[in-house]
Amino acid sequence: MSILIVGAGATGGYFGGRLTQAGRDVTFLVTQQRAEVLSQRGLRIAGPGGTEIITPKLVTPERLSAVADTVFIAVKAAGLDAVVKEIAPAVGPETMIVPILNGMRHIDALNQAFGRGRVLGGVAVLATQLDGDGDIRQLNDDVSLFIGAQDRQRTPVIERTAAELSGAGFPVAISDDILAAMWYKWAFIAAAGALTCLLRGTVGEIMAVGGEDVARGIIEETNSIAGAAGYPVPDSQARQATQILTAPGSPFTSSMYRDLQQGRPVEVETILGDLIAEGRKANLRTPLLEAATVALRVYVNRLP
Repeated sequence: MSILIVGAGATGGYFGGRLTQAGRDVTFLVTQQRAEVLSQRGLRIAGPGGTEIITPKLVTPERLSAVADTVFIAVKAAGLDAVVKEIAPAVGPETMIVPILNGMRHIDALNQAFGRGRVLGGVAVLATQLDGDGDIRQLNDDVSLFIGAQDRQRTPVIERTAAELSGAGFPVAISDDILAAMWYKWAFIAAAGALTCLLRGTVGEIMAVGGEDVARGIIEETNSIAGAAGYPVPDSQARQATQILTAPGSPFTSSMYRDLQQGRPVEVETILGDLIAEGRKANLRTPLLEAATVALRVYVNRLP
């Protein structure tokens, strides 16, 4: 069984690296620039237990020709349009596509290009980032992967895909309602991103100066949008989000904030802009989310 990992950044590099270590037939689809870095340094994952160096099998878009059993997409939203065209040679009649992207707009794009039946939903739980050398920094041990069919069916091909991705050091589960799981994650990462980017600090720093009401207000806004869209966030997950984003002394930050701190582009439209648009469909007022979105748009417009 063959796996094409699209992107070897913090997410794709981590999952593809672990699958390579587990002996799977993994190829990374990368840009020429990223291929040069990985050829010279190897794929390096620096985690709590030390740094591991993996020799990846690489292919650039112009050389991609082999059909894969699983295409695992882990790129930023800005790269999705190019990826849809680039992966076409790898998508055969039995290929399953597993996208791990933020928000929901990528599902529509992939459905339109390849058909809803071969596009699974995916939710990854992990905290990783690329450092200045292009190495992957694993920030904690909490890693898991959820996949599932958009129509909530559990078929042999989905079971096969889950088995193909399993046994690599992180749990893989088939969700009975993956679209709901994606919405729950979207609501959380939007709240985390809005809070830490708007107030420019860790959760602990924000709580230390009286930011708890702001955090609770942002969480209420994101959860209200999810509910209006037909995916009400369960009470247990709402409580967990509140606990994480209001914990005194917590060093927690969002990936959006880490990108902002490093002067990188942030996925403001995919994570916040699209969510606000969903809220407007239901005539919801979301002033805190809108403030964070405008602030990040100003930041993005200043980038070279």
